[in-house]
Amino acid sequence: MLSIKPFGKNPAGERLDRIRKSPNYKNESFKNLSETSMMAEDSSMLRNMKDFFRKSKNNVPASPIPTMKTDLHALDSGHPSVVWFGHSSYLIRIHGKNILVDPVFSDHAAPVSFMIKAFTGANAYTAADMPEIDLLILTHDHYDHLDYKTIMQLKPKVKQIFCSLGVGSHLEYWGLDTDMITEFDWWDTHAFTNDIHFTATPARHFTGRGLKRAKTLWSSFVLKSPQYSLFIGGDSGYDHHFKAIGDKYGPFDLVMLESGQYNRAWPFIHMMPEQTVQAAHDLQAKTLFPVHWGKFALAMHDWNEPIKRVLKKAAELNIPVTTPMIGQPVLVNAHYPDKKWWEF
Repeated sequence: MLSIKPFGKNPAGERLDRIRKSPNYKNESFKNLSETSMMAEDSSMLRNMKDFFRKSKNNVPASPIPTMKTDLHALDSGHPSVVWFGHSSYLIRIHGKNILVDPVFSDHAAPVSFMIKAFTGANAYTAADMPEIDLLILTHDHYDHLDYKTIMQLKPKVKQIFCSLGVGSHLEYWGLDTDMITEFDWWDTHAFTNDIHFTATPARHFTGRGLKRAKTLWSSFVLKSPQYSLFIGGDSGYDHHFKAIGDKYGPFDLVMLESGQYNRAWPFIHMMPEQTVQAAHDLQAKTLFPVHWGKFALAMHDWNEPIKRVLKKAAELNIPVTTPMIGQPVLVNAHYPDKKWWEF
């Protein structure tokens, strides 16, 4: 029998009352800063079906994804570290704290296990591999960023959660303690520790785990400490908000930005790889870390096309890019892996 638990629960009661006071919530749904259509004007269901059946055989890798097994309990160094687990999941170790972003450790990115399967080899890390999680960051509620099975497995390890406004409704429905959840509207700032502060910043996207969309907010996050600035991009189409964030909080030592799962049919809610590089420029990034690729195929492009296009555009704009394997530590301002591991 299909369980309804993975679908979550949309906000109601006092949470919905708070949401209705948000300047980003109008006519019973959240809105982007710019008018945003889900689909391009020239898109159609017939065209999308044709694209689906004509997608290349390289949409899924022909061989297992190479990965590196790292002891996540032993990441301490003189610099913050970031370990990517494929797609948009990664662990940040900074000032002695473990911060986990959008973890999806199931072998699928959907409410049922037979849909959107992980590439062979890409699901190298599980909840059991994680250390104690001081802070869990959830940018939005799509299945490839918020996974019920993963959350339930991580539950005993998680001490605190920062998430976009409304996402706490899913978490409470799944049995997580209300007191550990802090929900952010855009431009809200909360202290995590005396040295680490987070601000939720705009993104251009949407949300929804069922038929109703935009009942919860989607966000990017700025991580600030006295020594470092990091940008956690979540999902976003390109827009002027990147420059606004860069002007207000930049420059950033490292920016994690989506670079895959794009399509000409939905050009406003996901970036093309060239736009990812432009967004990094707008954010005043010292180094770009492209994510949202390498584990799942949610679009029709070749699985390794995003990183190739990112590197080409980054060379034109003279923006450094780090390209670690799944599980390979990045050391902020110290060590940026750049091997072309996807060429196989």
